[in-house]
Amino acid sequence: MDRLVRWRIGELPFSARRGDPAATRPKIRARAGPCDAGAPGPDPLTTSRAPDTFAPAMDRRAQGPIITTLACLGLLGGCASPWTTDAGEALRRSVAQTVDRELAEARESPAPAPAPEPGADPLGFSEERLRELDEISGASSFGAVEPPLGPDLLGQETRIASISLSQAVRRAVEQNLSAQIARLDAAATGADLVAAQAFFDWTFFADATFQLTDEPSVVPIIGAVPIGTGFNRSKSYTFDAGLRRPLTTGGRFQVQQTLSIFNNQSPGRRLSPDPARTATLDLSLDQPLLRGFGSDVALAEVRLARNLDRAQLEALRDELLTVVTETERAYWRLARAHREAQIRTRLLERGVQTRDILRERLSFDVRPAEYSDAVAQVETRRADLIRAINEVRLASDDLKALLNDPTLPVGGEAVLRAADDPPGSAVEVSLLDSIETALARRPDIQRAILAIDDAAIRETVADNARLPRLDLRLAATLTGLDDSTSGSFDTLGDGDFVDWLAGLSFERPIGNRSAEAGFRRARLERLRSVVAYRAVVQGAVVEIKRALRAIDTNRRLIEQTRISRLAAAENLRTLLVEEENIRGLTPEFLNLKFQRQEALAFAESAEVAARTDYATAIADLARAMGTALERNGVTLRVEDPGDARAEPRDDDAGG
Repeated sequence: MDRLVRWRIGELPFSARRGDPAATRPKIRARAGPCDAGAPGPDPLTTSRAPDTFAPAMDRRAQGPIITTLACLGLLGGCASPWTTDAGEALRRSVAQTVDRELAEARESPAPAPAPEPGADPLGFSEERLRELDEISGASSFGAVEPPLGPDLLGQETRIASISLSQAVRRAVEQNLSAQIARLDAAATGADLVAAQAFFDWTFFADATFQLTDEPSVVPIIGAVPIGTGFNRSKSYTFDAGLRRPLTTGGRFQVQQTLSIFNNQSPGRRLSPDPARTATLDLSLDQPLLRGFGSDVALAEVRLARNLDRAQLEALRDELLTVVTETERAYWRLARAHREAQIRTRLLERGVQTRDILRERLSFDVRPAEYSDAVAQVETRRADLIRAINEVRLASDDLKALLNDPTLPVGGEAVLRAADDPPGSAVEVSLLDSIETALARRPDIQRAILAIDDAAIRETVADNARLPRLDLRLAATLTGLDDSTSGSFDTLGDGDFVDWLAGLSFERPIGNRSAEAGFRRARLERLRSVVAYRAVVQGAVVEIKRALRAIDTNRRLIEQTRISRLAAAENLRTLLVEEENIRGLTPEFLNLKFQRQEALAFAESAEVAARTDYATAIADLARAMGTALERNGVTLRVEDPGDARAEPRDDDAGG
């Protein structure tokens, strides 16, 4: 039966089928990790984007992430627990200590850190003055500023295509090439799981044999009287059919039905019955009693395949998280590049106006050197604008490559424009909730847990391989003979003729060094998997703290760069008022005007950088926590299609 891999973005489903038996995980939600154990609470990054807020991730505190981790390890598809031995108990404690160590300090202050309060306005401007300054600087002042993109590589006028962040994420999740490769990889591992489970399917076998015998034979002579004939001639037909199946105990059971027909054609020799029809029913059981015994060994490959399947699903989630996050980063890079081009465009326009005034005064009070300096500054600004426009085109191409939208091919020359502004509202974040959510949701942590279980399975198999081989064989054969087929089966059913067989075979390598070495290696690999888990957890904590610090830093920078931009705008506004009403246009005054224009552009660029870096940091935190899909309205599910048809989901009903 196929399995449906589905993710939803808002109301739009995108799906791909893959092979998998109906009994394997009829439903796995993305937020449940690899084994639906220890599902977290509400998403700490809410899907609402206005304003962006971090809600508490879950109600649990001290035991939540540990219970989640150990429950995943204990409930992996019915696998034998990796904690059944003393060594396993030590590994359990080691994993718990890893989680405790990373959360110890955060548990002392579980509440979200308050967003930084804006300090007192050092400028003391009135609301009217602030509105006036926002009209000549900042994001709200660029409505009519269009950077001169010029002709594209085809020599045609550049076409602009606006796109929102939600549209970009939607198209990337649906059509990104890396995501498509990850979906195909997940489908391939689903087929591998089916193949591993199919090992325990019943196998039907059948044979048909015809044999014609015509050969000379030695004739015994007793008292000068030959006994028999000098040749042997016969025809025989044999038909076999049966079923066999490997057992989850490690043995094999087989039942076989045989019909043999023998027709004697040797002259001078008579047999009874002739032709003879022999029917047999063979039952056999081969069962290892030591090495290879038990479901822990027999089902090891199935459990490894199931873990691989789940790991591949987590790899799919990981790839989608990466695609969504990279799309957000590329989107805000595009927004920043476009705003920078607007800043450079207006700066150039202001410089050209000032240069033209100097040119008109060349014959009056402006020296050629002063005019040349103005020309140099204008041309420098023009070069900066060219670079800024190139950055817009590069950022647009990078975003189009992530989207892989057939209507916006990378080979096309349409330039994307970000329709959304970066968020400026403060968010409250909690280090404890962020780490706890990451422990339950990050795909790499879930894969590390699966790797521990894989190592435990291999250690169990290697431990069993140290035992000597002691195999039991039991067999019974019922036989019936008659000159007719029905008669032979009738006598078979009477059970008068039964052969029994019971046997034991023993084998043990002297020294058993190979098996012991294999067990030592398996145990070391298990210990290594726990150390790798620690490394993954530490890496996740580092990513989370880096993102949290970036959020805090850029949130503070937004306020500081805003004040800097307002101060620079006030400096330029004051100079413009002086230009109209107070003082003459001396070369020194115009040079000061150049400087204040540059200062305002620099302040505007710094504010744009702080805002886009803040939006990027929020996206990075969602990626570090493993919640970027839910934050953007993407839900990944793996369902049995039969169940999906029998019981419609709420979201299929428009919920």
